[in-house]
Formats: sequence, structure tokens, C-alpha cells
Amino acid sequence: MSALEPRDADVTVPVVDTTAPPIEGVLGRTYRALSVGIVSVVLLIAFEATAVGTAMPVAARELHGIPLYAFAFSAYFTTSLFAMVLSGQWADRNGPLAPLASGIGAFGAGLLLSGTAGGMWMFILGRAVQGVGGGLVIVALYVVISRAYPERIRPAIMAAFSAAWIVPSVVGPLAAGTVTEHLGWRWVFVGIPVLILLPLGLALPAIRRMASGPADAAAGAQSFDRRRLRLALGISLGAGLLQYAGQDLRWLSLLPAVAGAALLVPAVLGLLPRGTVRATRGLPAVILLRGISAGSFIAAESFVPLMLVTQRGLTPTLAGLSLAAGGLTWALGSYVLARPRLEPHRESLMVVGMVLVALSIAAAPAVLIEAVPVWTLAAVWGVGCFGMGMVIASTSVLLLKLSAPGEAGGNSAALQISDGLANVLLLTGGGAAFAALGGGTVGAAVHGAAADGATGSHPGAFTAVFLPMAVVAAVGVWVAGRVRVTP
Repeated sequence: MSALEPRDADVTVPVVDTTAPPIEGVLGRTYRALSVGIVSVVLLIAFEATAVGTAMPVAARELHGIPLYAFAFSAYFTTSLFAMVLSGQWADRNGPLAPLASGIGAFGAGLLLSGTAGGMWMFILGRAVQGVGGGLVIVALYVVISRAYPERIRPAIMAAFSAAWIVPSVVGPLAAGTVTEHLGWRWVFVGIPVLILLPLGLALPAIRRMASGPADAAAGAQSFDRRRLRLALGISLGAGLLQYAGQDLRWLSLLPAVAGAALLVPAVLGLLPRGTVRATRGLPAVILLRGISAGSFIAAESFVPLMLVTQRGLTPTLAGLSLAAGGLTWALGSYVLARPRLEPHRESLMVVGMVLVALSIAAAPAVLIEAVPVWTLAAVWGVGCFGMGMVIASTSVLLLKLSAPGEAGGNSAALQISDGLANVLLLTGGGAAFAALGGGTVGAAVHGAAADGATGSHPGAFTAVFLPMAVVAAVGVWVAGRVRVTP
């Protein structure tokens, strides 16, 4: 019996303190500065993600780097995979403050490096540095949430993260296009780092006060796990080699593909929790679901603007705006599951969310039929984004709920690795299928559309992307049914 427990002879009826203040919300006095600061960081990352994609074709053309265009994206993803593992260990060992501050610094430095690059390889190096920063930041933010916020209000801050993407998804492409046209593409890159100063000033003091230091004294004394860092390096190199092989469909590409798989498979098995590949109930299923949902949806979404430009004759701006409503419905899905009264039904609603995702991906190719109005794709994709909002925010909430304090960093890193790696692999597979069936290159599609409204891309090439991704999302419906921990 604990010394704090009453003995049989002096059992008393506990008195409920009705004067105790209720738990504050994310904008209460205790959490206001922290919430505004970290949501502002996410807002800037979201704006960068949407704005840079608009400026990238112009940058690659001016730097004479169209043949290296895809590496500007893959460099970010591959370095971020390594940084996620590093950030998880760093945050568990010393607290999230240092990796978060270092990540924001690297993110800004990468933007400046790309924005001042004189050649395409220097531009790609800047994107790689930026990926290191992005990987450090996203995992550190999850650790901040696990330490600073009570479990009851974590869904609300996750919903705020989703809401932070609404304005950038609508305004980002238009603002970046205007800046690129009137001031030049470099200002899209060099202008964002200046905006980081405000969220830094708000977030870092609050993090130092509420979430700094190791999870426990033993964790602070531990050294970095060098084996996991080597595996993280392997997963980054393997993903990069596979992406290169998927973009260069020749027999010689089998060599980097085999080398990439040889690096990737043992690294994935070593970095993700045991049972992830088998969708073992609980945390492993949560981590697998994150990869399946994000990978299938993002891989499909990447081809939506191209499909509208090349097959239905829309301008690139209108094609991009067709996805703008998705930012709102995504945030709405996150908000719905942030309601306390729906918490007991979270796992069941995640299954519903994955059903919506699978149906939206499967229905998207219907726009290839001339009789189908173009606006129907925006409606269909909005439904899919609503499902994604329900699933993505919930995987984050469940991960923190199922993680011990000293494991939040490592498990958050595993969640982000599943997300990022699935994006890389499914984009690579979708791109290879698209190219094999006669799909036009991105550069040709955009410039051809500007000239005559269409290119020679075959509709079957798009179907070969969307239908397999719908099958992957359907598998996610089954995985979503396994996130609940059986008593």
C-alpha cells in the first residue's frame, strides 16, 4: 500500500474542489504565446510549400536546370528523412528547444541559399539544407505538444495546425505568382526567412519555460543512438536512389533501384516500430496508417493540376485553384474530430475518413470524360480532403496518447518517416507508371498548355496513377480499423 493511500480505519469521503479552475484552451493565458508561436511556424512552412512550388519552374528555367527539376523536390524529402530521426533522438535527450531552433535556422538558411543560387546544383543544395530544417522542426513540434499540452486539448492544437494551411493553400500560389512576375522568383525564397523572426520570438521563450530539458534524468545522460542515425542515413540515400531510378526509365536504372532497395528495406525495419509492416494493433497501425493515407493522397493530388491542364485545357492557375477548397475541408475534418464529445468515436471515424479518401481518389479520373463538368473534381477532392483532415490529425493525437514521455520524439520521428517515405515511394511509382504509359513531362505539359491548352499526354497515363493510389487508400481503410488498442 502506498503511503499516500488512506488505511481502512481512517477512510474519508474525498471532497471535490469545485473552485478548481477548468483546463484552459489552447488560447488560454497559459498556452497563448506558445500556441500562436508554433502555429505561426506551421503557417510559414505551409506558405513556403505552396509558394515555392509556384516559383520552382521559373527558377529551374532561369538556372538552366530543367533536366534536374525533380531533384529540387527529392533533395528536400531525402534529407528531411534523416533529420527526422536526428530530431527525435535530440528532443528526447535534451528537449525540443534545440532541434526546433536549429531546424528553423537551417530552414531559413536553405531558403536564402536557393534564393541566391547562381546555378541549379547550388539551388538543389539549398533545398537539401531546407529539408534538414524541415525534418528537425516537424518532429520537435510534436514533442513540444506532447510535453506542453494536456491530452484533452491536444486535438485542438492539431486542428489549428491543419487550419494553418487554409490561407497558404489559397493565397500562396497567387502571391508567389505575383511576386515571381513583378519582382522575380528569388524574392519568393529570400522573403520568407525574414517572417520567421516573429514566431521565433513568441515560441522559443514559451518552449523554454514549458517543454525544455530531457524527458527524464536518464534520457539526458544517454548518447545518440548511432545505429539509428546510420539507418536514417540509409533510408535517405535509399529513397533518393529509388527516386532517381523512377525518373530515368532505362535498364541501367535497375542498378540504383537495387542499391536503393538494399539500403531502404533494413533501414525501414530498423527505424519503424516492430509490427508496423503487419499493421499490429495500436501504435504500429497508427504509424502505418499515416504513411498509407498521406502517401496515396499526396501522390494522387500531385497529378490533379497536370491532368486538368493537359486534358481539360485549364490554365495552371485555375488548375491549382481547383484544389484550394481542399484546405478548408481538410481543416474542417480536423476540427470535427477535435470535439471532446467525439473522442470515444475517434477510431471509428478514422475508418470513415479513409473510405472518403479512397472514394475521392477513385472518382477523380472521371474528369477525363468530356461530359463530366470540371468543377466536379474540386467537389470530389474537397470530400477527400475532409477525410484526410479526420485521419491525419487523429494519427498525431493517437501517437502522442500511446507514447511514453521519453518516447515521444522517437515515435514522432517514426510517424514522420512513414509519412515522408510513403510520399517518396508512391510518387516514384506513380511517376514511373505515368511516364511508361506516355505521360508528358511536367515542363512540356505546362508550356504546351500555355500555347494551345493541351499536350499529348494520354488519359490512360493518369488512370494508371489514380486507380492504384485508390487501392492503396482502400488498404488504409482496413489499417484504420486496427488503430484501436484491444483491452
